[in-house]
Amino acid sequence: MIPLIVVLLLALLLFGAGFALKALWWLAVIVLLVWVLGFVFRGAGAGRGGRSRWYRW
Repeated sequence: MIPLIVVLLLALLLFGAGFALKALWWLAVIVLLVWVLGFVFRGAGAGRGGRSRWYRW
């Protein structure tokens, strides 16, 4: 009975880790997309020779 419980807990743990890793990959893709769009849609102050950034920090 104990080996069955251990196997089921391990399967549950691996399923949860797989879901979390997949969610983290999607989050990383979204952050990368926002970062690239920030360079594309930069403010108008960037063209005047200044070092304008699209983010505040």
